[in-house]
Amino acid sequence: MSDPLFSPWELGPLQLKNRILMPAMHLNMADDYQVTDKLCAFYAARAQGGAGLIGVGYASVDLLAAHIGHIGAHDDRFIPGLARLAATIHAGGAKAFVQLNHAGRYNHSMLTGGLQPVAPSAVPSRLTGETPRELTEEEIIEMIAAFAAAAQRVATAGFDAVEVLAGTGYIISEFLSPLTNKREDQWGGSLENRMRFGLEVIKAVKQTSERPLLVRINGNDFMPGGIGRETLQQFACELEKAGVDGLSINVGWHEAQMPQIVTKVPRGAFAYLARNIKDQVQIPVVAGHRINDPETARELIGQGWCDAVAMGRALIADPELPNKAAVGNERQLVHCVACGQGCFDALFKFQQVECLCNPHAGHEDEEISPASTSQRVLVVGGGAGGMSAALSAAQQGHQVTLCEKSARLGGQLDLAGAPPGREEFGVLAQDLAHQIAAAAIETRLETTVNTELLKQIRPDHVILATGGKPLAPAIPGSDLPHVVQAWDLLQQKATAGKRVVVIGGGAVGIESALLLAEEATLPAETLKFLLVHRAEDPEELYRLATQSNREVCIVEMIDKLGRNFGKTTRWTMLQDLERYGIKSRTKVKVTRITTEGVMLESAKGAGNEELLPADTVILAIGTRAENPLQSICEELNIPCTTIGDAHKPAMVFDAVHQGHKAGQEIA
Repeated sequence: MSDPLFSPWELGPLQLKNRILMPAMHLNMADDYQVTDKLCAFYAARAQGGAGLIGVGYASVDLLAAHIGHIGAHDDRFIPGLARLAATIHAGGAKAFVQLNHAGRYNHSMLTGGLQPVAPSAVPSRLTGETPRELTEEEIIEMIAAFAAAAQRVATAGFDAVEVLAGTGYIISEFLSPLTNKREDQWGGSLENRMRFGLEVIKAVKQTSERPLLVRINGNDFMPGGIGRETLQQFACELEKAGVDGLSINVGWHEAQMPQIVTKVPRGAFAYLARNIKDQVQIPVVAGHRINDPETARELIGQGWCDAVAMGRALIADPELPNKAAVGNERQLVHCVACGQGCFDALFKFQQVECLCNPHAGHEDEEISPASTSQRVLVVGGGAGGMSAALSAAQQGHQVTLCEKSARLGGQLDLAGAPPGREEFGVLAQDLAHQIAAAAIETRLETTVNTELLKQIRPDHVILATGGKPLAPAIPGSDLPHVVQAWDLLQQKATAGKRVVVIGGGAVGIESALLLAEEATLPAETLKFLLVHRAEDPEELYRLATQSNREVCIVEMIDKLGRNFGKTTRWTMLQDLERYGIKSRTKVKVTRITTEGVMLESAKGAGNEELLPADTVILAIGTRAENPLQSICEELNIPCTTIGDAHKPAMVFDAVHQGHKAGQEIA
């Protein structure tokens, strides 16, 4: 049977070798709008990795459309750089398109040299906190022409197709939505008028570029009072009439309170929106969002949900995903875990895109030369950092031995993957373990490294990735039998009663609280059974799926929860705390733990204690470094590098990147 993922398809007259499309994503790798060596190297790796069609951008259509970290398409001076990027992608064997966009009210004056952003109407943006200036009719006509001119530059540069972004809360969707379009002229009011701007852009681009035209639209904006599925399906039909060659289905605005790309979103969760639109048009439809493995992609295409799949962050995590899938080597895939730490959180810090799962992402332009001499390298610790270090050292040509004291590789990735909706971190542990096996790295499980073993192995270099241990607080009563460490809870070594107090409002504390709350709700399989058979009203099913019979409260000394979550993840976790009825107390100090519960006082030290009743107390107050071998290595004159929590408690992202660097730097 032929593989639907690797059957050819057509976008207008453009012939494509497979149905894997890499959608345009902002990488913050351009320099003053110009294409850079770093940008070319990034896309060269994805083209060589086997993707059939690669999108770049978004690219600016005028000076208010983007900022200098975006690719420029608003002036002829950018054509040579665009041409170099197109040639780079073509050399790797893929076809290429540029996505054109205007941010509208989502741009920020600090990114535009102080110029006020523009929009259909002067409706404040919750994303930026700024109020845009309303466009005049003359400026609207000029903007349509700017899209067309940018499309012409893209065609001149040699790209195979053009994409227009008409969703996500940017300018075209701002015209389309009654939330942001309050105009009373021909560009606002009725749906026909609100669609006018987007359709005029499409007609102008189609006429000017003479390239196949893809349009990326929302299947649902998930904005209360916004556009919604039905209107967007109508818009899709009008786009087809206007001459669009294909539709790529996106979800949500940046302001929407619907999780879209985080790990808790099930794989392929939003493909139903692509199917809704595919049922109404004759042109190809591309499904996207949280499609990070070939099997999900095959099912969606094979079952007729879409014609092709957009795999963006999946190809950041593993550029070789298409090649591996094509030859049945999927065991060697590195799956995107949808953490958002390197690809989204970095952008909020005005940094370039990187990746937790793939430390080479964003650094493709940096040459990696094999070590001049092959050394015996011992890696102690089989967590994320240790496995990353072992793989990196092996790639440098060293003889690597990896020792892990437990019976399996994974370390704290297993902890990270324990809470509901975080299972992808456990998948990453498996992915790295499979790579370790394929790299023929000698792996010794259930092995404790000590002085005797160091003398036996005689390594030339040691990488210490021994991780950390949970902090044991100096709180009276913390040794009582109903007090357990969060790590033991997440590893299913401990259980909890009905009333639970979690001490510590960081990532581990929140994940522990959510695990406990969701444990006592209606399981997904049961929920579907009851829903399909209409056993209960949907509101009652929602209550059963979110209302726990546990009373869970998080206590935290500082004034906020989730301080060590990235921006991409934190808001969804806080949303879940509210949804599952988990209470919290901030700016309080735990003075002691008793058999009845936890004694609290104000963090300012008011002196008045208060009892917070609890059957079980969970300790989630942090991690301490576990590094007993550094002094031994120094005594034996063995060069060593300490990474991850063994060096300083941090995030999985830090451990993976530190491990990769440590392996590379062994000369």
